[in-house]
Amino acid sequence: MNADLSAWIPGAAIPWLVLFALYGLPLLHVALSRRGGGWRPPAGSRCPFGPRAGWLVMVLMLGPVGWLMFALRRPRRASGR
Repeated sequence: MNADLSAWIPGAAIPWLVLFALYGLPLLHVALSRRGGGWRPPAGSRCPFGPRAGWLVMVLMLGPVGWLMFALRRPRRASGR
């Protein structure tokens, strides 16, 4: 059995698929995840962006590394241990 990938996917589409897999899917995951935080900044914050926008910027700039940082981050603990 000869598994020739070029018969299924044209050569020009492979870079676009790689970009979509390494940048598009992580951005979509951060944008739709419940763990991403709010879109608006917390009350009293001087930053105009919320946590989710910050994560989106990090994933956009760092690519798969930023997504791994988002996916593997530790959950917040309650302040009363």
